[in-house]
Order: sequence, then C-alpha cells, then structure tokens
Amino acid sequence: MGTVTNNFLKMFRNGNGGNGSHRDAQHRAQRHSTALNEFMRAIAHEDSLCILDLGPTSANNIALLTGRGFQVYTEDLLTSAGDPALVIKDEFGATCIDVDGFLKENLAFRGQKFDAVLLWDVADYLPEVLVKPVIERICSVMKPKGILLSFFHTRDAGPEAPYCRYHIAGQDSLELQLVPKNESNGHSNGNGDERHYRLQRVFNNRHIENLFREFASLKFFLARDNLREVLVVR
Repeated sequence: MGTVTNNFLKMFRNGNGGNGSHRDAQHRAQRHSTALNEFMRAIAHEDSLCILDLGPTSANNIALLTGRGFQVYTEDLLTSAGDPALVIKDEFGATCIDVDGFLKENLAFRGQKFDAVLLWDVADYLPEVLVKPVIERICSVMKPKGILLSFFHTRDAGPEAPYCRYHIAGQDSLELQLVPKNESNGHSNGNGDERHYRLQRVFNNRHIENLFREFASLKFFLARDNLREVLVVR
C-alpha cells in the first residue's frame, strides 16, 4: 500500500514488546477514497438502510452509520476464519478448512437482507478456499440494487501489506489502523512476536470480475497506494 504500508511496517518493526504493539495498534493513517465517496453518496438520501460491515469491528463506523438511522451488522470474517475448530482433515488426511462449518457459523442472517456491504480488503487475506463461498453468501444476503464496497491490493503492495481496520472519517476519507494478528485472535506468545495477517493473493481485474460475476455491475477506481477500489451493485 505504498507510503501507508511503509509507515505501518516501520512502526510495527520498531515496536518494543507489548507496549510497542499497543502504540502501533492505536496509530491511524489517513487515506482518501473515491469509491467510499460514491458509496456514501449512494446511501446518503435513504432511510432505514441495513448495512453489513465485514472488517474488524470499528466503533467509529457503528456510531456514524447508526447516527444516520441505519441498522448496522458487523462480522469480523478474518478472525472467524482463524478459528482452530475449523481445521479438519479431508478424505486423504490432508489438513483443510471446514467451509461448511464456517458458513454455518458466519454470514448466517436468518432471512435478513442488506442494502449495503463494507467488505474492505478482507478477501485478500481470507484463506483461498473461503473466498468464493463468502462472496456467494454475501450476494445471497444482499437486496437487489444493493451496493458493496471492497478494496483489492495490486501486486506492487507486496505480501507485507498490513491488514487494517478501516474507520470512516468523512465522506471520502478513511483512517487505517493496523490490526496485529494477536489482537484479533486474542492470543499472544508474550515474547514480543507481533505477528500480523499476511496478504494471501493478488486479484487482477479479471479475477475480481469473475468473483462478482453474479452481481449486476462493477466499477473500478485505481488509487495511488497500490489498492484497487471496487464498487459493486447487486
């Protein structure tokens, strides 16, 4: 993510034990987002919308969106995907993720439909086997003409691109906050090993189009910090 990536990684590596980890997790970098601007404009004049935020929980986002009269549901998909209970053996004895078990416990809304979804960059960090089923499930729980905002890293971002919590700071601005892996899963080894989620893959435009092939339309915005911003309409 260009300058944002470099700044976060520099602070992350210079942390000193638990105190350093806490400081890094609290730091926020500013980011302009054209796609967020369009997303916010699309929901600005609607009443009683139901919005799903699938990144790490942001109190900022909940307060801002509920303050506008919207219902907000949140699910931290990447943390859920790391649940050790989902690790099983396949018919050949190889270790794999229980996709059916994941979908049974996550994105299960009992008939609730959503007008808008904030996917952020979660798809880039999810285990490969979960990406397609997650997008299919999201499609199934969105209302027709519902809108989805997602970010995808470009190849220049590199595997060390940090996983962040996205806080909506304004109509077209975000604050990015580093999410160490040990913060999300509640575990720490106590020796200053500040593990973080690694980028699993890089989707090109064709891959992204295929991923959202069941949706009605898709619009790309190429940002300066090695992110593709994508706005998708159900």
